[in-house]
Amino acid sequence: MDLLDRPLDSYDWLTFGVGILMLVALMALVLFIMGLPGRIAIRRNHPHAEAVKIMGWAGFLAVVPWIHDFLWDFHTCATVDIRRFPKEEREAVRREIARLKGEPEDPPDDASSGSSPRDA
Repeated sequence: MDLLDRPLDSYDWLTFGVGILMLVALMALVLFIMGLPGRIAIRRNHPHAEAVKIMGWAGFLAVVPWIHDFLWDFHTCATVDIRRFPKEEREAVRREIARLKGEPEDPPDDASSGSSPRDA
């Protein structure tokens, strides 16, 4: 191969290799930053961790939504789901965080196993 009427030597190939490595490192850094709000939300047991995670990935290109999402991580939510009592809501948030972390679910309790007294 000739470039500008001179053959490529080992330094040219080394330059190409370093350039490619720098592009890969830049892409890895961008991917790390895009996922940062979601990881922070999961670590802080945020009640809207999945929404924060999705917004971190989707909002990165527009920058402003990503910054809002990053701030949302540290907001202490006073979310009250009227379908559940506070203890049940805390348990639901704990199960959702475990699911987002990829942890196995707890086995169901005997009371919720689905067997009725009539089955006995």
